[in-house]
Amino acid sequence: MYKLLLACIVVVMLVAFAPHYPSFSQTSPNISFFITSAGSGNGANLGGLAGADAICQRLAAAVGAGNKTWRAYLSTSAVGGQPAVNARDRIGRGPWQNAKGVVVAQNVDDLHSNNNKLGKENSLTEKGGTVGPHDMLTGSGTDGRALSGDKTCSNWTSSADGTGTARLGHYDKQGGGENPNSWNSAHDSRGCSQTNLVSTGGAGAFYCFAQ
Repeated sequence: MYKLLLACIVVVMLVAFAPHYPSFSQTSPNISFFITSAGSGNGANLGGLAGADAICQRLAAAVGAGNKTWRAYLSTSAVGGQPAVNARDRIGRGPWQNAKGVVVAQNVDDLHSNNNKLGKENSLTEKGGTVGPHDMLTGSGTDGRALSGDKTCSNWTSSADGTGTARLGHYDKQGGGENPNSWNSAHDSRGCSQTNLVSTGGAGAFYCFAQ
């Protein structure tokens, strides 16, 4: 009788608390790639690469994947004697899986080829969902390398309104710009503020990969 009562209590608790933890049931334990479900909220000012990486790590931890080392897919410009950083060089070797367990790319070269499986169906958030605005911060060319000039809103430290620019990709591989079908280098933003990013077609989200 005691064991039956205990089992009933456990079942009731699981049912009661399940709605508060939806992400764990939706996210594959092998997740190694996602789109951030939220940005910094401060435009393209992510706190630099370190701040962006911390956002990736925090969001991954929230769905039970914090035991991996996560890196933001962002390039930076050469400044102050420091060399440029290429997004493609930050993210490990692959392969990478989304929250549903789908392999989106086997390795870095595959990721930057037409063979990758990125797009509206497979480019999912850490929770396994989709995002509305399709612009993703990258600061990168189609090859995943840093561009000439500042296309990174002062290396992801500026949220200036109408000043500066960030290179953006389209996670759904659709839309306008010079490269409308590019997931990582479709067009530039109109500025670095949250308002600028929203008016361009984004919200300050970006890609995260596990090394």
